Amino acid sequence: MHPSERDPLEESELESFPVYDGVLLKVRRDRVALPDGSVSVREYITHPGAVVVVAVLPDGRLLFERQFRYPLRRAFLELPAGKIDAGEDLLACARRELREETGYEAGEWQYLGVMHPCIGYSDERIEMYLARDLTHVGDALDDGEFLEILTFSADEAVRAVMEGAITDAKTITALFRALPELGLEISARPA
Repeated sequence: MHPSERDPLEESELESFPVYDGVLLKVRRDRVALPDGSVSVREYITHPGAVVVVAVLPDGRLLFERQFRYPLRRAFLELPAGKIDAGEDLLACARRELREETGYEAGEWQYLGVMHPCIGYSDERIEMYLARDLTHVGDALDDGEFLEILTFSADEAVRAVMEGAITDAKTITALFRALPELGLEISARPA
């Protein structure tokens, strides 16, 4: 499809109403015109966006966090990640989050792409980075932030995904996006 052509599946906003205006999330309810001309309602969450970092230690192991996530009432294994502040440069956000959460700074950064974790009900995007040449400088956790730092080889991390120990979407996507950059093949079967 040519960029100037209208997508035949496009839905057009007719009206937009705020439903909830929270600290992190905002909820909207829009009336939209559907491709066939009928009208419907779309409710969705607006999110400022986030970054996730696949951080590679000098020995090749990857940095992970174990963090309690209140909505699901349990701890999850995740890659370092965090919200983009208003007006913040993406790479600056990735650097900040890696330093705050893990205590590491990276000498080499590579952009891996973007993912959209909740396309059915949110406009959130998560920008993915690969960080190498790490140096430990000490963490600087945000107030009220508690987490444990763990390391896994790439193979161990893939196995944890395949066995269901890692279920976080941003972590799975960033890990699998980084594997070719780490010189590893993606396998559909656990080792």
